[in-house]
Order: sequence, then C-alpha cells, then structure tokens
Amino acid sequence: MCGIIGYIGKKDAAPILLKGLKDLEYLGYDSAGLVVHSPEALQVVRTPGKIVELEKAMGGKEYPGTMGVGHTRWATHGEPNKVNTHPHLSFDGKFAVVHNGIIENYMTLKNKLMQKGIEFKSDTDSEVVAHLIAHLYKGDVGKAVLQALNMLQGAFGLGIVSLDNPEMLIGARRGSPLLVGIAKDDLFLSSDVAAVIGHTSKVVYLDDNDVVFMRNDGSHRIVNLHSQEVQREVEEVEFSVEHVEKGGFDHFMLKEIFEQPDSIRNCTRGRLLINEGTAKLSGLATNIKELRSIDRIIITACGTSYYAGMVGEYMIEELAGIPVEVEYASEFRYRNPVIGPNTIVLAISQSGETADTLAALKESQRRGATALGICNVVGSTLARESDGGVYLHVGPEIGVASTKAFTAQVSVLAMIALLLGRMRRVSFEQGVEIAQAMQELPAKVQEILKLNDRIKDIASRFTNAPNFLYLGRHYNYPVAMEGALKLKEISYIHAEGYPAAEIKHGPIALIDENMPVVVVAPKDALFEKVLSNIQEIKARKARVIVVTTEANEHLEQFTDEVIVIPSTLSMLMPILTCIPLQLLAYHIAVLRGNNVDQPRNLTKSVMVE
Repeated sequence: MCGIIGYIGKKDAAPILLKGLKDLEYLGYDSAGLVVHSPEALQVVRTPGKIVELEKAMGGKEYPGTMGVGHTRWATHGEPNKVNTHPHLSFDGKFAVVHNGIIENYMTLKNKLMQKGIEFKSDTDSEVVAHLIAHLYKGDVGKAVLQALNMLQGAFGLGIVSLDNPEMLIGARRGSPLLVGIAKDDLFLSSDVAAVIGHTSKVVYLDDNDVVFMRNDGSHRIVNLHSQEVQREVEEVEFSVEHVEKGGFDHFMLKEIFEQPDSIRNCTRGRLLINEGTAKLSGLATNIKELRSIDRIIITACGTSYYAGMVGEYMIEELAGIPVEVEYASEFRYRNPVIGPNTIVLAISQSGETADTLAALKESQRRGATALGICNVVGSTLARESDGGVYLHVGPEIGVASTKAFTAQVSVLAMIALLLGRMRRVSFEQGVEIAQAMQELPAKVQEILKLNDRIKDIASRFTNAPNFLYLGRHYNYPVAMEGALKLKEISYIHAEGYPAAEIKHGPIALIDENMPVVVVAPKDALFEKVLSNIQEIKARKARVIVVTTEANEHLEQFTDEVIVIPSTLSMLMPILTCIPLQLLAYHIAVLRGNNVDQPRNLTKSVMVE
C-alpha cells in the first residue's frame, strides 16, 4: 500500500511532509518523494529507497512553501527507480500528482496524449494523470481536474498540486482511502490517519468519487465528479499519537504481541454479557432479524484474516449449527458463488481497505446478500460500505505481520458464534461458561508472554533452518497455517501448515533430521491422535517443537522443545496457541537480522489486485 501525506496552511510544508512520510513507513514502500509549492516553481525531490535516502537527496536544502504533498510508493507499474517515484510532474511543470491505486485505462490515455506530442518519462500508470490534467487545463484548475477524473478507469487516491493555485491543495478518491485532517489553521490530506494524528484528531473520511478542494485559509469543500457539493461528517479519531510509537519496544510487532492482553480486553469489553451467557454486538443490532433466519454463512478474507475466518467457521458450526464456508476473497468474485436469500456474507479485513475483500463484499451485495464486516479501522471503506458489522477496537496495528488483529478477529468471531448459538441451541449454562472463559483470556495471554525469553532461546537454535512444517488439528489447524505464514512473512524461511493427520499424505516425505516441525497440541479430545502424529514425525528424526497445555514424560520423549501454556475451552484455544508462534517467528526473524516491521515485498494493506 502506497502512502499519501499532504499539507496546506501557515507552516513550512517540507518538514511536515517528511514527518508524515515517516509515519507511513509501516505500510511498506520502496521509494519516496515530495513536492513543495514554492513561489516560482513546484520543487520536487524523489528517490528510490527509504525516507533516509529522501532526506539525503534533499541535502539540507530549504524548500520554502506552505503547501505540498508527499508519497511513499510500493511498485506496481514500473520498477522502483527514481523516474518511477512520485510525485510526477506534468509536461508543462504546472501540476504535480501523487497516486495510490491503479489506472486501468492508462495505456489508452497515454497513447492519446503521446499522439499530441506529450512525452512520458516513467513506466507508471500514475504519470498519465498529471499530463491529462495539464492537457485539459484552460485556466480553471478545478474544472480540469474533474474532467480528467471522469476519464479515469480504475482505482485512485490522488494528491494534486497546481503551480497556478498556491492557495489550494486537491485530493480525490475512488477505491483507495483518503481523508482530510482538520487542525486550527492547517489542513492535511492523507491515505492513513497515522500520518495526521500527531497534528489533529479531527478527520473527514472521503467517499468514493469525492474530490476535496483544501484552501490555505483552513476551509475545504467536497464535491462529486459532477461538481455537486457533498457533505461529509467530521469525526474524532479514537486513538492518540502514543499508539503509533514503539513505547520502548524494539519493534512495533513485539509491542503489538505484548499488547494482546489489553487488545483482547478492549475487543470484548461491554460485549460479553456474563449473566446472560451471550454477547451484545451493537454493530449487528439492526441485523438481528436476518441473523435469526440465516441458513448459511460465507466468510471471505485474505491472509491472516482468512485463517481467523477458518477458526470462526469451526466455532459457528459447533455452537449455532449453521453451515459456514470460508473463501479467499481474491477468488470469490471470479467464480459464480451460490448465494441464497438467507445467506450472510461476513468480510474480514484489519484495515478495511483490502481490495479483494472489498470486491467480494460488493459482489455479495449485488447478489442480494446481507454483507457484514469485521475490521479495525473506523471510517474504512469496509466499515462504511458493509450492511453492519463489528469493530475490533485494538488500536492501530503498525507491524506488517498481523498479531493483535488476529486474536481480536478470533475473539469477535467467538462472540458472533456465541450470539448465534444462543439464538439456536446453546444453553444458558454453556453460554455462561463460554463468556466466562473469554473474560479470562487476557490474563492467560499475559502468562504466555512470560515465556518470551524461553521462546527466544528456542528460536536461537532454529535460525538457519531452510524449511519448517506446522501441524495442528481441528481448531488448531488454522493456527498452524497462521504460524507458518508469520514465519514466512518476516523470517523469509519457507514454511507450510497442515492438518496433523495429513502429514502421512505427502509431507512426511520431506521430513529428516534438518526439518523443524512445530506441533500445536493442547491436551484435548484429539491429543492422543496428535501424539501419534508426533511419534511418526520423530521416527523420521525431525526436530519437534510442541505447544501444549500439559507436559508429561510420554510427550517429552518424542519432542525437542515443549512450550506449556494455560488451557481454556477448545474453541478458544487458538487465541492462546497462536501467541508462542508469533513470538517464535519474531525472534527467528530478528536473529536473522531482518526488518520485522517492514518485511521485503510486503505491504500492510493490499489495495490493488
């Protein structure tokens, strides 16, 4: 996900833009640049690499001006080099543009502009926007921008600076998030609230096809693509700048792992009704009638959210007896899904901006389904376009590899399963038991975090392993998948997750004395079966790490490392068993010298296909 930060006001723009770009680093990027509107020209500086390289390129030079826009780019069209880095200048030097998203018809527009003698310098789709606006400009900037936007197909979040209009910064959105931050004398344009929270807590979230004209007197006006004025509410951001700082931890990922006792507590606070044995989710209050009548649920998500959905599938089917299917959002809309009148589609996305998940949401709505969302970011596209849903309330997650969002997603799915179960077949006594067990989870997570040093020691013995296998059964099969994903994301070690019994159907051929195998094996109804799988693995000389709730001599003789964690109900075990796997991946990655908060080739939110 690329990042946009714009500023217009009374202060020098350049330092504000640089700070904003640093606040957007967590999204992932490969190049960065900015433009400042100076009295006689648009001053552009841009470079591949990190923000520190941009600062070097600026060389201590002053960039006078009180309006400008900056960008962190994650390459899609064209390699990450200087010429492809944003901002892009128009052929006449009068417009500078930064762009998130993909312009699908850029080749058609590019060819038409080239036929008129306009020269292109980059390989990006974004450059066409700057040239198109300049080509259409006849003295009215707003008119030229709107004409250009109506010719674009695809997704965009745009920041536009005009040389002829030093008093105005323009933003436009379609399918890529953009917001306006409102301070006393200053206005900010950003793709992410993290870049403005240090200046203001008041924001306006733009909707698709909104165009905002921000002026240096502190006023702003929002219109649609037909130049008709629209009104958007000013909202108060619910977190502070401290949430986007490391707070003494070496990495955001470690901080967020250690935040999970509080994040789970915040996620469930006020929602668990212990005395009634159920849950109250206000975001679903208007959907209660539909929830009572549904006969099928489709959960759609990507990455870590997909694995949370797999846990939710087991929970809902067990408690409510409703058939559940979990689908990759990236595949959902490219087939012909069967959606009946009593089908609910549940879309899960931490950011609420995942392009494939949003597309799946819209496709299900087109087919007449009620589409609900689970997301973390207030004001996100998923939150605004779904028919109802539940916020995670865990605060911003800065680390690219999701941790606290996963445990919160599973917690929300557990509360939905409890709510649906109590509507159908879960008794009062069982409901109370589940609610009480959920209330106890934060304290149990806190106990697991005390194992951090021991898990770091275990990690030190596996840093050079070329491959890992992760195994689990039933509720812990998705945990094995998620554990493998975490290791892949940040350590760059190849890892795969499997149902433990499936090891005999192929993967066991890979096992030898160099293969570490992580087995999630809490002492539950399936423990003895998993123990048999462990024995088979150890017989092939694998190095076995087991996460369990109860150590014993029989288990220890077939394992190299045993990590003992507290126990809870089987349906809630994934919230506990995933924590050691998060820590294991983190410590292996750090010991390998990797940047765990910004792993290579990854972005926090995948906003293009």
